[in-house]
Amino acid sequence: MTAHRERLWLTALLVVLGAGWGLTQPLSKIAVSTGHGPFGLIFWQLVIGALVLGAVQALSRRPLPRTRAALLWYLAMALVGTLIPNTTMYLSMAHLPAGVMSLILSLIPLMAFPVALVLGTDSFAPLRLLGLVAGFAGVALLLGPGALPAGALAFLPLALVAPFMYALEANMVARWGAGAPEPVALLLGASLAGAALALPLALLSGQWIDPRVGLGVPEWALAGSSVIHALVYAAYVWLVGRAGATFGAQVSYLVTGFGMLWAMALLGERYTGAVWGAMGLMFAGLFLVTPRRR
Repeated sequence: MTAHRERLWLTALLVVLGAGWGLTQPLSKIAVSTGHGPFGLIFWQLVIGALVLGAVQALSRRPLPRTRAALLWYLAMALVGTLIPNTTMYLSMAHLPAGVMSLILSLIPLMAFPVALVLGTDSFAPLRLLGLVAGFAGVALLLGPGALPAGALAFLPLALVAPFMYALEANMVARWGAGAPEPVALLLGASLAGAALALPLALLSGQWIDPRVGLGVPEWALAGSSVIHALVYAAYVWLVGRAGATFGAQVSYLVTGFGMLWAMALLGERYTGAVWGAMGLMFAGLFLVTPRRR
C-alpha cells in the first residue's frame, strides 16, 4: 500500500471512529430517558465493555496483568476514568441536550493542558493559552440567556466534571504510565474493577437494573453504546500506534461534530446560535491547544 493510500485509509478509519464515539452520546441520552440511575447504568456499561475488551485481549493471546502495580492502576482508572465522570455525566445527561454534552466533552484536551502544566508534563506556550481562553469563552456562551433549555443551565457545572476527570486520567497515564499495562489491558482491568465497585452502589442505592424483567429501547441503547465504545476504543489504540497521537487527537473534532449531528437525527435536537458559536470557539481552542509535532 502506498503512503498516500494508507493515509486515506487511516483518515477514513478516523472518521468512522469519530462517528461511532459520537453516536454514544445520543444513545446514552436514550438510556437515561426512563429514569435509570447512574450506578445501574455504569455497572452494565462496564460489564458489556469488559466482555468485548476481554475478547480483544484473548485474541492478543496475552494474559491480563495481575501485579500489585497493575491492580492499583485498574482501581485508579476505574474511579477517575469511569465511576466519577460517568456518574456526573449520566446525571447531567438527563437534563442537558445530548449534542451539548458532546460539545462539553470536547473540552477534554483543553482541560488537560493546565493539568499537564501543574504536573510538569507539558510546557507553556502563548498560543495554547489563547486556545484555553477560546475554549472557555465557548463555555461562557452556553451560560448566556436562551442558550440552553429552561432548567438545564443548573446542570452545566456538573457536566464539566466529566471532561475534567478524563483530562486528569490522561495526565495520570502521561505522567506515571510507564509501568502501566498496555491500553486495552488497562481498560479491561479498569472495567472489571469498576463493575465490582458499581455493583454494591447500584444495589444499595436502589438503582439496580434487572435485565430479566425485559429489555426496552433504553436498555438496548445502553448495550449498543457500551459495545460501540469498547470496539472504537480498541481500534483507536491501534490507530494511534500506527499513525501517531497527534493524528489520532483529531478525533476530538469528529466526536463532537458527529455527536451533535446524531442527536439532531435521532433525537430531533436543535441548537441556538449561542450553541453553534460555542462550538466554533471550542474547536478553535482545541486547534490551538493540540500540539503540532512531526
